[in-house]
Amino acid sequence: MTATPENPLRLFLIRHGETAWSLSGQHTGSTDIPLTAHGETEAEALAPLLGQIQFVHVLTSPMQRARRTCELGGLGGDAIDEPDLAEWNYGDYEGERSCDIHRTRPGWNVFRDGCPNGETPQQVSDRADRLIARLRTIQGNVALFSHGHFGPALATRWVELPIVAGRHFPLNTASLNILSYSPAHPDVPVISLWNATAKLFQAKSADA
Repeated sequence: MTATPENPLRLFLIRHGETAWSLSGQHTGSTDIPLTAHGETEAEALAPLLGQIQFVHVLTSPMQRARRTCELGGLGGDAIDEPDLAEWNYGDYEGERSCDIHRTRPGWNVFRDGCPNGETPQQVSDRADRLIARLRTIQGNVALFSHGHFGPALATRWVELPIVAGRHFPLNTASLNILSYSPAHPDVPVISLWNATAKLFQAKSADA
């Protein structure tokens, strides 16, 4: 089915919670490491928010950090692994920090330069486009559990920007983001919410 103005597609994009490597700034693509204790707490804090939403589909990267975030966020029972939500393949830069890469490649940025023996920006852009094309056949709310670089890549392509623009959309761990359509122009894709954490929603509730 194609989304309609009465029942539009909304993508709830969630980055996984903290891991040891996200804390240290190491690029984590294919290395399948778990959440830290703090990362699990971050993921659990998403459950009250996600529990208020009726999802027609829940898709998650196959990596345990994304799948565990999905489970602790209360959606594990409905989740399906989606390989296209996996993190950028960093190739030779797996486990490296940006500051270390810059010593030999000053100014390097993954969204512009890609990774040697890993994915190029065009390959990631094509992967995001492939996933978006499939998602746009769905109506209703869809939860997507993904990663710190593929998430911005997906959002960038959702609003039809070139992949290099992803460098302007950083993601916190366990952040909630919404990709949808403009209410006034239902054919125009927009970013309705970006990089929001459970703490932000808790603070708003306390101020209300």
